[in-house]
Amino acid sequence: MPDSVFNTLLDLLRQALPEGVNLPNSYYEAKKTMKELGLGYEKYDACPNDCTLYWGKDESKIKCDTCKHLRWEGTKDDPTGEKRKVPHKVLWHFPLKPRLQRLFMSSKTASSMKWHVEGRTKDGRMRHPADTPVWQSFDYQNPEFAKDPRNVRLGLASDGFNPFKSMNVNHSTWPVVLMPYNLPPWMCMKQPYFMLSLLIPGPYAPGNNIDVYLQPLIAELKELWDVGMTTYDASSKENFQMHAALLWTISDFPGYANLSGWSTKGYLACPVCHKHTVSHHLRHGSKQCYMGHRRFLEKEHSYRKDKRNFDGKEEHRVAPPRLTGDMILEELRSYKIKFGKAVNDNPELPFNWKKQSIFFDLPYWKNNLLRHCLDVMHIEKNVCETIVRTLLNVDGKYDNLGVRRDLEEMGIRAGLHPITDEFGRAYLPPTCFYLDKKEKELFCKILKKVKVPDATVTTLL
Repeated sequence: MPDSVFNTLLDLLRQALPEGVNLPNSYYEAKKTMKELGLGYEKYDACPNDCTLYWGKDESKIKCDTCKHLRWEGTKDDPTGEKRKVPHKVLWHFPLKPRLQRLFMSSKTASSMKWHVEGRTKDGRMRHPADTPVWQSFDYQNPEFAKDPRNVRLGLASDGFNPFKSMNVNHSTWPVVLMPYNLPPWMCMKQPYFMLSLLIPGPYAPGNNIDVYLQPLIAELKELWDVGMTTYDASSKENFQMHAALLWTISDFPGYANLSGWSTKGYLACPVCHKHTVSHHLRHGSKQCYMGHRRFLEKEHSYRKDKRNFDGKEEHRVAPPRLTGDMILEELRSYKIKFGKAVNDNPELPFNWKKQSIFFDLPYWKNNLLRHCLDVMHIEKNVCETIVRTLLNVDGKYDNLGVRRDLEEMGIRAGLHPITDEFGRAYLPPTCFYLDKKEKELFCKILKKVKVPDATVTTLL
């Protein structure tokens, strides 16, 4: 809705309501009122090349020290009629502290913020993040924080989206959203309790430079951990010193690289296996194949000796060691990284590292048992799409001549190797999951009629 339409709506409401009702005169005044209620936001100018955020010690600078780009692109009139400078890029920051305080202003919500201690069923089953080893390990390492159940545990999620849909397919805006895990599971993942913390503008994704924009949020989290803030608890009708901690981040696999600093591409793409990743480039399919997953099975598992159904070899290796925060800091201790699209003189980092994540500025982050999570939605969607496309052989994307040539080159699955006739034409033997035309039609009809809570299957078709 344009500002002028909102102003007209305010005039209409002023005529409809009784005299004496105090309404703002414009959208500009309405925003000022919202800020006074603790629902405002801060705007920080940013370099268009993602080198610098004009915040903190860089607040007064007029150009970027890295790329020498000017901070502003011109001027325009503001609602008061005065000229103001227009920055190239603006970060929207929604302060976290007043939003956490608001959770304790209602007696019902304040009581729910202690549910993980007072209302949770403790029978060893995993129903809530409080039942996980990550939560329990965090409490063990930080007993002072765990002493008060009102101290807030948070999760951070971020991903890019296009607010213009098909109008501009290249635009990518990145929101950073926080979720309070103190609440019971039927509340903590509901939209009313999602807290938008940062809105990183497009048109391009920040990528590895997202740390530049996370600085205000990390500063808030450090203050909430070290000092906390005085908060009124409406359920117990008393003030207390509220602290908060970030348990983990949630993202898709490309977003994982941006937040963690470990590249999820190339020969060492697996963030769990780290430098012990086993990968193989498929020459005919032109894809990277990641293998060695049987290392994570029990020592006597039957799959370890199954050569025929895997890569033609037995697996006797043990699983790679878990990567701890101390190990990461030791690997990256001597490297200094500059951020920005214009930077091309950064040192070459070991293995697949691209940076030391800004989350390590949090004093407890290196000791967290699990620092980064992959969101279930993307995994479910990608796995489901791959299975359905393979079964229906859509566009020959997953089962084609190149794939069969790679099987032949690796010396496995002999029954699926391509057969060349006397005229030089390649024939692909059918797989065990091959569907003919009638079976494909039946499969699609069943999917079309199935009833699910959302439109995932319909969208897939």
